[in-house]
Amino acid sequence: MSNLLEVSGVSKSFGPVKVLKEISFDVRPGEVHALLGENGAGKSTLIKIVAGVINADEGEVRLEGKAVRFASPREAAAHGIATVYQELLLFPDLTVAENIYLGHAPKTRWGALDWNAMRAGARALLDSLDSPDLDVDTTVGKLSVANRQRVEIAKALSHDAKLVIMDEPTAALADADARRLMDVVKRLRDRGVGIIYVSHRLPEIFALADRVTVLRDGTYVGTKPIGEVTEGDLVSMMVGRAIDHLFPKVDTTPGETILEVKNLSYRNTVNDISLTVRAGEIVGIAGLIGAGRTELALTIFGITPATSGEILIDGKPVTISSPDDARRLKIAYVPEDRGSQGLIRPQTVRENVSLAILDRIARAFVVDRRQEGSLARQAIERFGIRTRGPEQRVKQLSGGNQQKVVLAKWIATEPRVLIMDEPTRGIDVGAKAEIHALMSRLAGQGLAVLMISSELPEVLGMSDRVLVMRGGRIVAQFDRKDATPDAVGAAMTAAKAGASLESAPLGFKGAAAL
Repeated sequence: MSNLLEVSGVSKSFGPVKVLKEISFDVRPGEVHALLGENGAGKSTLIKIVAGVINADEGEVRLEGKAVRFASPREAAAHGIATVYQELLLFPDLTVAENIYLGHAPKTRWGALDWNAMRAGARALLDSLDSPDLDVDTTVGKLSVANRQRVEIAKALSHDAKLVIMDEPTAALADADARRLMDVVKRLRDRGVGIIYVSHRLPEIFALADRVTVLRDGTYVGTKPIGEVTEGDLVSMMVGRAIDHLFPKVDTTPGETILEVKNLSYRNTVNDISLTVRAGEIVGIAGLIGAGRTELALTIFGITPATSGEILIDGKPVTISSPDDARRLKIAYVPEDRGSQGLIRPQTVRENVSLAILDRIARAFVVDRRQEGSLARQAIERFGIRTRGPEQRVKQLSGGNQQKVVLAKWIATEPRVLIMDEPTRGIDVGAKAEIHALMSRLAGQGLAVLMISSELPEVLGMSDRVLVMRGGRIVAQFDRKDATPDAVGAAMTAAKAGASLESAPLGFKGAAAL
């Protein structure tokens, strides 16, 4: 079979930094070709070259055997290359049909927009994606993230795409929506469309990909048929070493109870929750999207103060009406969305690390820059933050290093309780292992850690105890030795223990493999 796309000897530098070094890569028609690598491996740069966002310094790109060099994404789209980015490029105030045909809408013989043809074309494209429930006249701003994702794919197909590039397409989706999107990908493959699929979720790669190519530090590591590799093989290719301890949980003897909540409720999202977290203990909270896990964290931290129930620290009732109350009580919260909730991304590492303790290092509203810089340097060393230095802007760091900055910011407050919500979402496997090691080390130093995660392997691998939430309530509790994928999964879904995991959340199969 001839190749749809061929990339040969492509190199790219930004200033003195060479981010791609003689990369070769190809995609066949009707193939899902996964592109893997840690953050900073060069994946984004490579797909931007293919998509016409930037040009390579050296090498060649060939589409259906012809050399191409696109001046813009519009030109790439005209040649049948469409890209679906993690941050969707849709206009919320326009309708589904208008978004799909933006820039190339059908017109009448008199040159006016042909609204009927536009609606009919949008309807046909959505039906081909098994999306009859989407109304083409609905404004995109009213749609869920999953439905916007389908609109973005329909938009790509409206250009008669031969090659679709998907960059972390399921990162923001619930499990059911992710499965539906994966069905769409399979349908595109069956129609002969070539797909470059970028994802950190290895279970998805094994469910979808025909071949997989791995990049590391801007260099080509190898391409393998998916049937010839294991998860361990791919991890070793990505990080250059075997990660024997993705979940480096250190056994500790928990101390006294630090955090206790009794019959805690917040409106209809947190219902009659009671739990304890002891010093040196990691308590994991599992549950499906919408189970109330994040809502519980927000209530404990005072962002949405409890409407009833009690919070105790060291056995004494406390009032937490705001995050400032929680901070004074030595409670820290690493939120699930580090970009918008945990960091000020345009600011530097130095400025972000000190955010939670500005009242300690400021005099007469003037921040002590020397103390702030010293704090940042200590954090860089302690947490292994890979950065050019304290003055580098956080937005320039990889996802894993941004997460370390959030963690460093809160550890600077010297907390006794650390709430971590989705601690490794959207970061690569090497960075995950580092975050897990940090979490284990902090627990070993006596912190009480409450961890929320949608990844069941993470919950099982890092927790001393596992609590399962469903419908805003805790419905089950397991000690570490009893917390199996089947048992926890059954509690999450209200299924019978021992049932097949085929319909379970995507992380379950990864748990079995680990």
